[in-house]
Amino acid sequence: MKTRKLGTLEVGAIGLGCMGMSEFYGKGDDAESIRVIHRALELGVTLLDTADMYGPHTNEVLVGKAIADRRDQVVLATKFGMVRGPNPRDRTINGKPDYVRSACDASLKRLGVDHIDLYYQHRVDPNTPIEDTVGAMAELVKAGKVRFIGLSEANVETLRRATKVHPIAALQTEYSLWTRDPEDEILAACRELGIGFVAYSPLGRGFLTGQIQRFDDLAADDFRRYSPRFQGENFAKNLELVQRVTELAQRKGCTPGQLALAWVMAQGDDIVPIPGTKRLAYLEENLAAEAIALTAQDLAAIAEVAPKGVAAGARYPVQTMASVNR
Repeated sequence: MKTRKLGTLEVGAIGLGCMGMSEFYGKGDDAESIRVIHRALELGVTLLDTADMYGPHTNEVLVGKAIADRRDQVVLATKFGMVRGPNPRDRTINGKPDYVRSACDASLKRLGVDHIDLYYQHRVDPNTPIEDTVGAMAELVKAGKVRFIGLSEANVETLRRATKVHPIAALQTEYSLWTRDPEDEILAACRELGIGFVAYSPLGRGFLTGQIQRFDDLAADDFRRYSPRFQGENFAKNLELVQRVTELAQRKGCTPGQLALAWVMAQGDDIVPIPGTKRLAYLEENLAAEAIALTAQDLAAIAEVAPKGVAAGARYPVQTMASVNR
């Protein structure tokens, strides 16, 4: 696999999102998930993405177990700042310096490592100045606990303020054919500031693969059931989009998911998508997208069937949308 750079941090051109191995997308299988991680590393993936709130906590343990005997092959990314409550959908955001330090120590212990390669603030805390949060993250770099720091779902003003405290290697934000928000300001600002861009949910939470044809295809505990894009009329309209993307993919000789990933990667060599999967077949399908070269004609055809703003429905419920781009 070719590599790309997040600031000065070099990673494989496609990373692996590990969230769904432990929660949110129905029941997982730890043994199978570990096989997926090991196969990803064999195929050239280096960036593994997790967070303390996935599980909660259990995903870091799983990833740590998977990489225990191959730590040197991995650029390990995790996140702090989203604090889970007793109800799975209850969460608060904490960017206070003391919490940053304690969260890092807890993640290191769960992961079973002595340092984190890329440590993100998962969501910006509106009650804590970003300078204070990033200042605490910078102290972790000085202490050798963290190599590079990143932010997730931060807006341009927050990025500019953060970079005055410490270099930011990466911004992680949702980006795909049906979520184009970063094109408004974020991507340009990242390039100006020398910040790499990590695209999460580059397959539209799996919808752009064409594998989800009915709402009932989603498990009873699948969090996508609460997503506006997966509900009612929005689902039907978005399914029409997927059908159009599938037709283009068939003409290109690839799957719709591969076309969607290739499109994200074609938006700049400073963009690293991190599609998530817990199945070997989907992993190998996703990684094969790196070899797909989209021509100007391909990109024009995609733009015609999937213009900016094409998705029906917001990407999160109202209360969750309040915490993004902040």
